[in-house]
Amino acid sequence: MRTDLRMLLLGGAAWAGALGGRWLGWWALLAVVGVVAVRWSRAAGAAALVLAATAGVAVIRAEQVAGSPVAGLATDGATVRLTGVVTSDPRRTAGRYDEVVVTRLDVRRVTGRGASYAVRAPVLVLGDTDWSDVPLGSTVETTGQLSPADDADLAAVLGARGPPTVTGDPDPWWDAAAAVRASIREAVAGRPDAQRALVPALVDGDDAGVSSALADDFRTTGLTHLLAVSGTNLTLVVGFLLLVARWCGVRGRWLYAVGAAGIVGFVLLARTEPSVLRAAVMGTVALFAMGTDGRRRGARTLGVAVLALLLVQPGLAGSPGFALSVLATGGILLLAPGWRDALARWLPRWVAEAVAIPAAAQLACTPVVAALSGQVSLVAVAANLAAAPAVGPATVLGLAGGLAGLVWDPLGRLLGTGAGWCVSWLVVVATRGAALPTAAAGWGTGAAALALLTVLVVAVVLAGPVLLRRPSTGLACCALLVLAVLVRVPTPGWPPAGWVLVACDVGQGDALVLNAGPHAAVVVDAGPDPGLVDACLDDLGIETVPLLVLTHFHADHVDGISGVLDGRAVGAVETTRLLDPPQGVAEVDAVTDPVPAPYGTVQRVGGVTLQALWPPPDSPTVGPGDGSTANEASVVLLAEVRGVRLLLTGDVEPEGQAVLARTYPRLTVDVLKVPHHGSRYQDEDWLLSLGARIAVTSVGADNDYGHPAPETLEPLAAAGMDVYRTDRDGAVAVVEDGGGLSVATH
Repeated sequence: MRTDLRMLLLGGAAWAGALGGRWLGWWALLAVVGVVAVRWSRAAGAAALVLAATAGVAVIRAEQVAGSPVAGLATDGATVRLTGVVTSDPRRTAGRYDEVVVTRLDVRRVTGRGASYAVRAPVLVLGDTDWSDVPLGSTVETTGQLSPADDADLAAVLGARGPPTVTGDPDPWWDAAAAVRASIREAVAGRPDAQRALVPALVDGDDAGVSSALADDFRTTGLTHLLAVSGTNLTLVVGFLLLVARWCGVRGRWLYAVGAAGIVGFVLLARTEPSVLRAAVMGTVALFAMGTDGRRRGARTLGVAVLALLLVQPGLAGSPGFALSVLATGGILLLAPGWRDALARWLPRWVAEAVAIPAAAQLACTPVVAALSGQVSLVAVAANLAAAPAVGPATVLGLAGGLAGLVWDPLGRLLGTGAGWCVSWLVVVATRGAALPTAAAGWGTGAAALALLTVLVVAVVLAGPVLLRRPSTGLACCALLVLAVLVRVPTPGWPPAGWVLVACDVGQGDALVLNAGPHAAVVVDAGPDPGLVDACLDDLGIETVPLLVLTHFHADHVDGISGVLDGRAVGAVETTRLLDPPQGVAEVDAVTDPVPAPYGTVQRVGGVTLQALWPPPDSPTVGPGDGSTANEASVVLLAEVRGVRLLLTGDVEPEGQAVLARTYPRLTVDVLKVPHHGSRYQDEDWLLSLGARIAVTSVGADNDYGHPAPETLEPLAAAGMDVYRTDRDGAVAVVEDGGGLSVATH
């Protein structure tokens, strides 16, 4: 049966209109009107009208946000008093000095610059920990300074001052949803850390407890959708409710009522944020696709869903989550049936369907995933296939445990234990899959690289059914993929001959490797991800690490320590004197026995000479727990390899840099590791006085901290330094080539 693509084409026109209205403004709308005026046909006219409608909605919405009094006050940097409704759960994140709580407000009244305004404007709030316990749906009053927002869907960003004043309680349905969410967390409170974090994430998108290392493993294996609210969640929850309703004798139109109630309840439980509404709509499309004549009805419903969503929330057009949801759903509806039928010629139909669905969804999303992460997962299909049997039971048992816990706590904990057992399998799949030699292949995020990847995806889409319909070619394709995953392909020319330092590309963190001899290295910091630092050391052929130095205990410097230890002989481990933060200290102590780096002592480790210049021997060993103090206590190392002098600065702050400038006034080096990932807070005079020829910044792409700051890197480049950064250049190798210095990137 042919698939009716007309509604999908209208959905595509709506998407184009929303993007055009968002990026081009009124010009996009005028262009569409011109096209309709010049050429009118039934199909072209319908598409043009849809495009014009969504473009118009996008333009009007953008004008409303940008033209609100809140946006005007933000442009002036005004200090204001706001009254608004909390529209998202408060979320803790790392700030410069301490944790910051991020939430959203729908502002109803703003007072600033001597005037008050009644408004409806979305604002992002950055507050202190007093905001952590403010319930969703509460009406609050607060004061703070407004600043312009980067997001076109936000009128401003508010730097809140002090705690908010709650002037109105949430509506009853928000209280009920909060009670269920709390009960889900309580049902798994006695389980191991990973299970305790994953069950709420799987059921209602509450991923606050998921560690960064585990999240990275899920990302590498293509299982990230399990950590966020997705259409799969809704399909499982509502499908379970419909099944129970049928068991109870519900039939006919009453089943639609049960389904609708389930969708509304799911949205309230997972929160009415745009991402949740998008997931709910995509889940509804999946439910239609599961019914009679599902392929044709599903395609129509997907087109209608895209059109409706963009008319209500045109800002979704530029959302990666929206793109991934639509592409995954479209892949399942349009590609999976052909792949399933091809495989079913020589496999049982249920096996063919189990393979075809995740393969089609992953393939459709591949270009967008590569654009976001810079990599293509090679294990995603296998990981999703392995995880699939546990996802449904974990979701249903987790939700049932939360609901049962409201009535009888022991029953809730019993069901929560079952959910925990199920997600433990997901942890095994993610961690073991991410540890495979080539779990993911790096891919560029430039236009040319993504265009090439899109062409390859289209080629696979066209060739897939042909190759998979015969056992010989189908099994050969599978064997080739397995071989690519299990065997790490050597990179020609890497590592370059004569390398003295490699700054590994480990995302937002530090992992530096000093060449200590054949297959040996001094490693300084371990980055945030064990898999990434392990892969970097494997690429360099490092088998022994006679010295590991951890400059300080922040997660982006120590969480990858198991990757350094994996399969290598590691000698001494040296750290800073300041045992803070406690989580990082405990993680390091669990796997090794570190000692403080000896201040001022010159050490020779193989071909590496090291001297710790900071922190001084009288520095504190116990800190107040704020991030700046831990950064300030970073071990600063002066290293020399093959006559090349390198300064490795950790995250030392400007105050410490100033002391170093006074203590070592004539210090000069060849290579500078820029402190604190290129943060804007630097002692610029000191950095320039070092006279380095090469400056390397270890930093993650699209990080939340604004690293590296242009005001830090531009003066270094202006002073004649060659500036490299791992977010753009990948791994950076400094090479000594017969008295000169050069740089190779990977």
